[in-house]
Amino acid sequence: MKKILIVISILMIAIGLMTGCGKDSGEKVYVYNWGEYIDPDVIDLFEEETGIKVVYDEFEQNEEMYPKIKAGAVQYDVVCPSDYMIQKMIDEDLLAEIDYNNVPNIKNIDPAYLKSAQSFDEGNKYSVPYCWGTLGILYNKTMVDGPIDSWSAIFDEKYSGNILMIDSVRDAFGIALKYLGYDLNTTDDAQLEEAKELLKSQYPLVQAYVIDQVRDKMIGGEAAIGVIYSGEAIYTKRENPDLEYVVPKEGSNVWIDGWVIPKNCKNKENAEAFINFMCDADIALKNFEYITYSTPNMAARNMITDEDIKNSSVSFPDQATLDRCTTFRYLGEEIESLYIDKWNEVKSDLSE
Repeated sequence: MKKILIVISILMIAIGLMTGCGKDSGEKVYVYNWGEYIDPDVIDLFEEETGIKVVYDEFEQNEEMYPKIKAGAVQYDVVCPSDYMIQKMIDEDLLAEIDYNNVPNIKNIDPAYLKSAQSFDEGNKYSVPYCWGTLGILYNKTMVDGPIDSWSAIFDEKYSGNILMIDSVRDAFGIALKYLGYDLNTTDDAQLEEAKELLKSQYPLVQAYVIDQVRDKMIGGEAAIGVIYSGEAIYTKRENPDLEYVVPKEGSNVWIDGWVIPKNCKNKENAEAFINFMCDADIALKNFEYITYSTPNMAARNMITDEDIKNSSVSFPDQATLDRCTTFRYLGEEIESLYIDKWNEVKSDLSE
């Protein structure tokens, strides 16, 4: 009898291993996201709930991510580009349409952000908003002369060696163009040339060109001024109360990052399951509390218990601030190459 019971037990364990959910199911989803742009616990929760293993990679810039998706050398299932890059990828037929039957939690996304996303994804066919925010100046109140409200501060010689500039083509040119009074989506070569010369003149004042590193440097008091995304500003202000964030009076970029599915993905249903999970109210709130980037998830925002954060002008700026901000658009391959060439001129001068 004992032998029979042992055999039955072994058979039951074997069947359980073959049919049970969990991380041994063999199902995978390949995710490519910005650095430090998700609560790591969320990945564990997704794997536990779905049995789908997440293979996770990170990037720092849209321009770093794009060629990898274009080449298809690594077949990611879910990627998180910004607005203008989503438009570019749609135009180049790199994305698959999302089957919203598999993303019922789309109901949690504020219709206002879905409407905004249609400026780069008509009909919301290819992307689901994940986070949004502004680009602005973070400054240390103990290291500057007074409140800052203009991009002029990052071109001011009195802060030489104390300025952290963003290392991003569109963001850098967007700042220069706005400061000069131009449209940050300009296609005018003369305006771009003027912006390039301004950025070149800024070089002697810059301590470092950074993206993710600006957060720790500003918290540690290593610089007086840094160009930063609003979500990072929320975190830094928590860690160092001497820091203040402002969207300059000349205006800036307001951006939306969204989940998309590359057309050559191998696990589309798993990708849609991942996107749906990210749209769950509890999960969106968990991500917001961890990464501090503004969430377009209305259900999650309604669950925020910290009134200071819920009503924060950094997390959720007023309409007057948003009215002086512009969303980046994809300007076509020729103009995009022009921006990149001029940025390379700036950077090549730096290395001389």
